[in-house]
Amino acid sequence: MKTVLSTKILSLSQKELFLNSGLGLVEYDALKIELLDVKIPFDHNKLIFTSKNAVKAFLKQAQDLDTSNLSVFCVGEKTKSFLQENGLKVVETAHYASELGEILIERYKNKTFLFLCGNKRRDDLPELLSKNNVQYKELEVYRTHLNSKKFQRDFDGILFFSPSGIRSYQLENSLINSTLFCIGETTASEAKKYSKNIIIANKPTVENVLVQAINHYRHP
Repeated sequence: MKTVLSTKILSLSQKELFLNSGLGLVEYDALKIELLDVKIPFDHNKLIFTSKNAVKAFLKQAQDLDTSNLSVFCVGEKTKSFLQENGLKVVETAHYASELGEILIERYKNKTFLFLCGNKRRDDLPELLSKNNVQYKELEVYRTHLNSKKFQRDFDGILFFSPSGIRSYQLENSLINSTLFCIGETTASEAKKYSKNIIIANKPTVENVLVQAINHYRHP
């Protein structure tokens, strides 16, 4: 039986999808998230989120506030759903930060934004906004820490969801003998430093990464 390692703990439904395929699954969190105790200025009514972790940090402080006047711009369907579940109005969403940046430049150039992010955030969005004179403030609301773990074996496939996850895994393990399933191009760029055996998801979702692995081993 082929065994696949997930570098994040999967939800029950994600796990079932995988285990019903007959593949073995090992999972752990390659990253640890620390929500920071920083004061978020609530005088901004246009917010940018590129991850669910930033939303969690925001919600921690926004519990007793009226958020009905806020307009939210985000990256990723999961982040969008999470925002909407918590009563926030999502105005624009995109698959990638650079894509969201283009939307903001085209449709909201004269607006001012608050970008809530983590310490590992990519430069794509801030650089695009700065270059096109879109006004924004940036606030780091969470930190990503590498959670390295040594495995005494190789895996047939490894599921990666961020460049940081790859850096964390390879601190104590080799990627040479495994097929690497990546959630998107950014993660795949990091994976290419260590391996040529890379498969990229069609859509940047956890479920699609799982489907890629299942299909790969079901139809080798």
